[in-house]
Amino acid sequence: MHLHIYALASAVNLNVTASMSDNPIDPNPPSAAATRAWVRLMRSQRIVLAAIEQDLKAAGLPPLGWYDVLLELVRAEDGRLRPYEIEERTLLAQHNLSRLLDRMEKEGLVRRETFAEDGRGRWVVVTDAGRAMQSRMWTVYGASIQKHVGEKLDEGRADQLADLLAALSRSV
Repeated sequence: MHLHIYALASAVNLNVTASMSDNPIDPNPPSAAATRAWVRLMRSQRIVLAAIEQDLKAAGLPPLGWYDVLLELVRAEDGRLRPYEIEERTLLAQHNLSRLLDRMEKEGLVRRETFAEDGRGRWVVVTDAGRAMQSRMWTVYGASIQKHVGEKLDEGRADQLADLLAALSRSV
């Protein structure tokens, strides 16, 4: 009986080992260093983002996603973009963006206008209140970036980290 269990265990081990090495999805598993970098990147992003969101909330300001939308609209020619352009310039998914724009419109920060050309499409236009909100948010957001990133990294290390992250962005 012991021999049978050992043979079965060995067969299972061989099958698992063979299936891992034959896995077309993962022919080159990540190195320990790459895995450690990934884990630290994800943890750092989550921690810093949560701290910045908390700073905005403590100041009575909307979430960071609102800032991203307002910034892109303020930067845009005539302060207007189509929803898909906002989606391309931010990290917001279309269904999330639609609900976010509804809330921002209710707050008077943006308004939707119909295309003059065909009447079917819509522009999202930043209002004066939206411009003021983006500016108010930046005051807190900028200070929060300094507090949670700038105070922990000197200029050289911040530049080095920015270059490393840019390398990751180029490979995608």
